[in-house]
Amino acid sequence: MAVHIRLARAGTKKRPFYRIVVTDERSPRGGRFLENIGTFDPGKEMKVVDGKTPLFLDQERYAHWTGRGAQPSETLRRVIKASAKASATTAK
Repeated sequence: MAVHIRLARAGTKKRPFYRIVVTDERSPRGGRFLENIGTFDPGKEMKVVDGKTPLFLDQERYAHWTGRGAQPSETLRRVIKASAKASATTAK
């Protein structure tokens, strides 16, 4: 069973909200998943406000699943990279 970490859409029409889920690669985008490890709200600007970004990711569980061979989707990689960049610019 090949496992992927990807975004599962939730929210309402024209106001998306994504859950970051660990799932079997054959499952549909909004279908069955193994574990929910975070959330992402694209409606918010990718910057740190009150110490928070629109991306919440359980780093411990993310490391656990990637250590077991789970592959993050390209979109999720891009979101994580943008969040890290936003956090780094406010830390300076």
